[in-house]
Amino acid sequence: MPVRLTNRPICHHCDGFPAVSITTGTRHPDGSRVTLRVVCPACQGTGHAHAAPAASVTAGR
Repeated sequence: MPVRLTNRPICHHCDGFPAVSITTGTRHPDGSRVTLRVVCPACQGTGHAHAAPAASVTAGR
């Protein structure tokens, strides 16, 4: 049977694309490009938004 995962909201900072590779413009001796891997600082590379901690949620008046 397939495993059903709960719907988790997508991170609004990275729109679900949490890791990117950026070229620096330089090349290695073999001709390949030098790249930097950068992850989204808001979701730490998961692509999903984190739930707010219970202490910061205001309920009622």
